[in-house]
Amino acid sequence: MRSCSTSARAPASGRTAVPGCSADRALLSTPHEQADGLLGPAAIRELAQELGLRPTKSLGQNFLHDANTIRRIVRTADLRDDDVVLEVGPGLGSLTLGLLPAAAAVVAVEIDPRLAQRLPGTVAERRPDLADRLTVVEADALRLRELPGRPPTALVANLPYNVAVPVLLHLLELLPTLDRALILVQAEVAERLAAPPGAPAYGVPSVKAAWYGEVRRAGNVGRRVFWPEPNVDSGLVALVRRPPPAGDRQATFAVVDAAFGMRRKSLRAALARWAGSPAAAETRLRAAGIDPSARGEQLSVTDFARLAATEARP
Repeated sequence: MRSCSTSARAPASGRTAVPGCSADRALLSTPHEQADGLLGPAAIRELAQELGLRPTKSLGQNFLHDANTIRRIVRTADLRDDDVVLEVGPGLGSLTLGLLPAAAAVVAVEIDPRLAQRLPGTVAERRPDLADRLTVVEADALRLRELPGRPPTALVANLPYNVAVPVLLHLLELLPTLDRALILVQAEVAERLAAPPGAPAYGVPSVKAAWYGEVRRAGNVGRRVFWPEPNVDSGLVALVRRPPPAGDRQATFAVVDAAFGMRRKSLRAALARWAGSPAAAETRLRAAGIDPSARGEQLSVTDFARLAATEARP
């Protein structure tokens, strides 16, 4: 759910140049609802009407319209004036307009062609002094392989909850220059991402996010700040990158998937297929210093990496 329009489909991709502003555009004749140019409810609906846009659940289109929430997100992101911010799913530009004054540049990745093409004009109309800081890339974030310009240093995004975890993990792996992230996701997803070992919500997203950095909850966001209003609450998740554990990422993630695929069973049983047999799983668990009767939710990402590094025996 979000202003993000990320999906598994692959549209044409490329940079969208900032167009000139026409004097007869409706938005120019509409008084700005905020002194800093942020979009409010009326401007959001006006833009949607102009584009003939009906928000769709498949693209997670729930657009932020509350200026105070935007300001809060930007403050929480703690951006530096030399940061290059990557925003996934800018939608109608609510968060984009808040990010531009706080960073050196914003690279906005948007899958919906209508939104990607309209965003530069919205910025030029409402914050012409910052228009040159924006680059729009029309692409599916899950299929992204490179970005134009300077490498991004921070990810700040309002992600659709149906693809939030895959998008986050893909971008952290693709872009090692991202040293911080602040994402707005469904509250349940936020809880899972930030859960520590032993917590009820701890699982695959928790471990894989922890591979890249320290993860924490950074606040709650209600439903009424979105249009259309979703039927779930949202939460902010912050990540600060740190060096990964010693070991191989793919091998570690394979063990994580296996362990949580049968999370109610002991690791000896849950990892039998991964190791070749229950006995082989027990051997590798003991070699890693892990109790074979333990369950996956008891292990940290470092434990999983150490287990993945053990040698398979015939």
